[in-house]
Amino acid sequence: MKKILYLSVIALGVLFQSCDKKEVSTKDYKDASLSVDERVEALLPLLSLKEKVAQMRIFHANIGVKSDKDGKLKLSQKVIKKLEIGIAGIKNPGEHIHPVAAAKLNNELQKYIIEHNRWGIPALFVTESYNGVDAEGCTKFGRPIASAASFNPELTRKVWDVVGKEARLRGMHMCHSPEADLVRDPRFGRMSEAFGEDTYLTTQMVTNAIIGVQGNYEGLGKGTHIGAVAKHFAGYGQVLGGTNFAAIEISERTLIDEIYPPFEAAVKDARTLGIMASHGDLNGVASHGNPELLTGVLRDHWGFNGYVVSDANDIGRLHYFMKVAETPEAAALMGLTAGVDIDLYAEDAYALLPEMVKKNPEIEKLIDRSVKRVLRTKFILGLFDNPYVDIEQVKKEVRSEASLNLAKESDLESIILLKNEKNTLPLNKNKAIKIALLGPLVKENTKAMFESVTGANIKFVEEKGFHLTNENKGAPSLLKRDPKAIAKMLAIAKKSDLSILFLGGDEFTSKEAFFNNAIGDRATIDPVGPQDELIEKIKALGKPVIVVLKHRRTLSINTISEAADAILDTWDLSEFGDASTARIIFGEVSPSGKLPVTVPRSIGQLPYHYSMKEINYKKGYLFVKDGPIYPFGFGLSYADFKYSDIKISNSTISENTELEVSVTVTNTSNIKAKEIVQMYVKDEIGSVTRPDKELKAFSKIELNPKESKVVTFKITPNMLEFTGIQMKKILEAGDYKVMIGASSNDYLETTFKLIK
Repeated sequence: MKKILYLSVIALGVLFQSCDKKEVSTKDYKDASLSVDERVEALLPLLSLKEKVAQMRIFHANIGVKSDKDGKLKLSQKVIKKLEIGIAGIKNPGEHIHPVAAAKLNNELQKYIIEHNRWGIPALFVTESYNGVDAEGCTKFGRPIASAASFNPELTRKVWDVVGKEARLRGMHMCHSPEADLVRDPRFGRMSEAFGEDTYLTTQMVTNAIIGVQGNYEGLGKGTHIGAVAKHFAGYGQVLGGTNFAAIEISERTLIDEIYPPFEAAVKDARTLGIMASHGDLNGVASHGNPELLTGVLRDHWGFNGYVVSDANDIGRLHYFMKVAETPEAAALMGLTAGVDIDLYAEDAYALLPEMVKKNPEIEKLIDRSVKRVLRTKFILGLFDNPYVDIEQVKKEVRSEASLNLAKESDLESIILLKNEKNTLPLNKNKAIKIALLGPLVKENTKAMFESVTGANIKFVEEKGFHLTNENKGAPSLLKRDPKAIAKMLAIAKKSDLSILFLGGDEFTSKEAFFNNAIGDRATIDPVGPQDELIEKIKALGKPVIVVLKHRRTLSINTISEAADAILDTWDLSEFGDASTARIIFGEVSPSGKLPVTVPRSIGQLPYHYSMKEINYKKGYLFVKDGPIYPFGFGLSYADFKYSDIKISNSTISENTELEVSVTVTNTSNIKAKEIVQMYVKDEIGSVTRPDKELKAFSKIELNPKESKVVTFKITPNMLEFTGIQMKKILEAGDYKVMIGASSNDYLETTFKLIK
């Protein structure tokens, strides 16, 4: 079957050439009244082979695109040579300069590109988006996993709408984001780039991120937004051992039921313009050379019509790293045949195609197929008709007050209250006390941000104490324990009424492990350095201890969880993160975030996510308490919520009917607060082993003091589908349990039957 699929890719190339199309003169590609496809068909025959291949390559701006001392475009000879015949795109031009300067640079760069290739073909300028636009001077939002903690897809859409606008204003057109991967192994250094461990939550977040960044697709042609490239297709977050570039082993059933859905929704519902292939292999087949994945699943089954871009240098790596291609030329043909349209960065892959065509002219049909996809993207983005940025708009709209306020709002909805013994929080800002702000995650402006929230009544003393690592960007090393630093923090804590400890991890303890000697994954998930020692010693002083947990990967915070009186899990928030945290601590807003991942007690429990098969929970481990420290979906509030009166509209469902299930949620306290109501479904008996439970819906509601609301969810047949023994999607008759509550282990339940 795989051989048939592999050969069908070449057949697709021939078919693409032979489809009936309206006859269009080649001079008409600049005619905006024609359809996108007509303009593509008009332009393609004009291009020489080398010009076509140039439209299949992206290089990084760091090889020689910059501004001189007067702010004028300066290109290296290497870049000038590359641009003689055009280019698909350039990564990160102007990323380290102010948005206005970047917009001017990118206007000049685009003008140069258009004027220096025969057909005036513009280039795609590409960015990434992990904390908003990854470029100087744009609004800095929280990372995707912090956004996922909000359980608020509409808010995520608004955030990414700003990302799309700010990127386009500085002259960008595409972003290699968002990540549709599931992250279930906290050893993996890139965990915070994705939206968590759950298929449904990730699907909702990714879909809304793409709709936002693309301006509901309409913003692409209007020139107000950029295109998304969902990544990494597929299974990249599941690398063995949690190490970047390692093998990926996922059963076909898990792929279909859990890993694929966020990508499928990105294609079908959000209409993503691009897909990036995964660094890794997938069950032994290198993703960049996998026609069954990149053409069979992505295009034949899902109908994707955008472009597929390689991850950095990964087509060439089919030869020298994956070792599935005998030569660089074989690697290039493998990637092209599989369906990779754009080669990112490499000089040893698609750069070889012109010479390869001389020996095998049939390859040009595949080249034409890819070039059409790239040109189509450029026409959709309106770059042939409106390639430049309005500088005055950049000044008005980048980092607007509304965007900065949105970053703060997103923070407030993402902060998770994990523990609050004896109602330690919220603190009273009107009570004159002295507070110690201590620990390695204290920032230069932490004290100022707290003071901006509390005013003059509270006195803050700040001391970072120690760094977690030597902060080497490539391969950071742990530092020796510094007893003087710990003693200094203890002395401050003794003279204070309470301590707020900023603990966890940072951008050096969790990061991408690049190909060349950069390490970012970890073999343990305990907090690094003497953080546990610090909290134990300060706790021994007998004064309240509040922990603000900052991190980019899940940590096994056993000691912290035991010792702290209160814990706020903030992941990695926006540029206003510490001020938002202070607002929560001092009760301006009740926390409403929930965990988008399970927090294990030990690395030895991995793999460990809430939706594992029920049989995984049969046995625990010697000398370790069963269960996680905190379960998926968990998060406390300053309010108390009571769940009651669960009802279901019918005791049965069929393949042609739906059910409604409802629950009453009451705010029994005296403050207004938000709660995330979660619905899980469990297939009691399946023909294949089934997950213990699966999140199928959630709703974030706000309740006034003493207010009650009835929250209603629909259960539809497609929610109950799964891949059966014959590897086909099925609906299986039998008993189901539905659970509605505050987390994956705190709920009310009822049952229904699926009948056929």
